[in-house]
Amino acid sequence: AGAETVKRAVQLDAASRFQESLVCYQEGIDLLLQVVKATTDEAKKHRYRQKISEYMTRAEDIKKHIEKEKQDGKYHKQIRIEENATGFGYEKLFREYLTEIVSEVWVEDPYIRQVHQASRYLLYNFLRFCEMLVKGPCKVKTIHLLTSYDAGSGRSQQISVLEEIKQSLSNYGVTLNIDFSSSIHDREIRFNNGWMIKIGRGLDYFKKPKGHFSIGYCDFDLRPCHETTVDVFHTKHTKKM
Repeated sequence: AGAETVKRAVQLDAASRFQESLVCYQEGIDLLLQVVKATTDEAKKHRYRQKISEYMTRAEDIKKHIEKEKQDGKYHKQIRIEENATGFGYEKLFREYLTEIVSEVWVEDPYIRQVHQASRYLLYNFLRFCEMLVKGPCKVKTIHLLTSYDAGSGRSQQISVLEEIKQSLSNYGVTLNIDFSSSIHDREIRFNNGWMIKIGRGLDYFKKPKGHFSIGYCDFDLRPCHETTVDVFHTKHTKKM
C-alpha cells in the first residue's frame, strides 16, 4: 500500500498537481515507516530508509513551493464534488483554511434567500455555515453577507430570518453585516487570512433531504451533493466590500 501511494505521489508530482502529490507523499511515507518497523531484514530496512529519506526531501521541497505560491498569490487548488457524493460538509471543506487568526469573513452569494417553500434550505445553509464559524477554531468577530433580495412576498421573510440570524450571532460576540445587490452573480467566500473559496453552486451544493427524519438531514457530511467545482486561492490581500 505504501509503495502504491508514493507511486501515485510521483505521478501527481510529475503532473504538477503538487497539493495532491504532497498528501500522497505524506500518506505513503507513514505507510512505509510502518513497514520498516515490521521488517527484520536489515538490508531491506536500509533500502526502505533511503527511499523514505528521498520522499521526505521531495515532500519538503513541495511544501516550500506551495508556501511560495501562497506568498506570491498564485496558489490554486481545485476540488471536484461528484453527483451524489457525500462527506463534503462545511467543516470538511473549510476547516483547514479557518486558522486561529481568522476574525473576518466575507460571503457573496445571490441566493441566500427563500424564493418559495421548497428553497427554504438556502437560508438554513447559511445558518449552518455561521454555526461552523462560531465553533472555531477561528475567532470570527465579523461576517459580511452580500446577497440579493427575494422576490415578492418572500422578501419580508428573508429579511426577518437574516435579522434573526444576526441577533443570534450577536449573542456569541459576532457581528453580521447584511447588504443586498440586484446585480450580484458570482459566489465566493473570503477569509481575512488570505484564503478565497469559490464554489460553483455557492453554499447550496447539497441535495434536498428526502424527509425531516432521513439520514443527512442534520449532518451535512451524510447529505448527498449536487455536482460542483470548488476552487481555492490564496491571496496576499483580501478584497473588502
